[in-house]
Amino acid sequence: MSVISVGQAVVLGAVEGVTEFLPVSSTGHLKIVEGLMGIPVDDDAVVGFSAVIQVGAIAAVLVYFFKDIVRIVSAWGRGLRDREERYHHDYKFAWWVIYATIPIVVVGLAAKPLIEGPLASLWVVAGSLIVGSGVMWAADQMGRHKRGEDDTSFKDAMLVGSSQILALLFPGFSRSGATMSTALILDLDRVAATRLSFFLGIPALTGAGLYELKDALGTGAGAAPLAVGTVVSFVVAYASIAWLLKFVAKHSFNAFVIYRIVVGVLLFGLLGAGVLHS
Repeated sequence: MSVISVGQAVVLGAVEGVTEFLPVSSTGHLKIVEGLMGIPVDDDAVVGFSAVIQVGAIAAVLVYFFKDIVRIVSAWGRGLRDREERYHHDYKFAWWVIYATIPIVVVGLAAKPLIEGPLASLWVVAGSLIVGSGVMWAADQMGRHKRGEDDTSFKDAMLVGSSQILALLFPGFSRSGATMSTALILDLDRVAATRLSFFLGIPALTGAGLYELKDALGTGAGAAPLAVGTVVSFVVAYASIAWLLKFVAKHSFNAFVIYRIVVGVLLFGLLGAGVLHS
């Protein structure tokens, strides 16, 4: 019998789809909702389920940015055959995404017992939500927002890609929040920072989902809940991506900062009162 029902999978898929690319921590929100529904957040099947339904959100990115991805991959392919094509920004950007994914893969494999053990605590989630809010606010204030997507460099990609480790180790910090904050500190504008976060998340999150698929199916997650959660995640994430890109073009990240602080404080209160267990 699956540790997660189909009904719960619908709810978790919707939460994943809404929060994966917003800088509010999808992992943190999933753990909170799982806790409220009485699902053990540190169960191997639950951890695997959360990773697998991320693939639905990533599929939404692939569909939404299909033309951009085809352009970048095509440039990469041409560059492998033609030396002259290697000066094209898209060719270099494709390599940068690959290189920038290596740090999170290495840390993810090395720290897997910690990530799925002590660091999966809701106390960590609550603290990371609040600390991450401070980082995001400071980054938005510090950044000069003067560089666009075409101005990104190898250094930008490596620093932004490596910042994903913060969210990996401290669920609640938010992968999107960490990457966007780093990009803003590097003076990218909000739209460029958001798009870079999307592209850098594709290999990392897809790899995590595929890596966890076997374990998720083998430990009680259930094929039906996994399929339902992934489909719901895809649909909701697609709408979330479209909304976020329009939002950041005209607004600061202050709304997300305030929201994260409220959720973090509320979570501390629920844990302290015994309503939720870490």
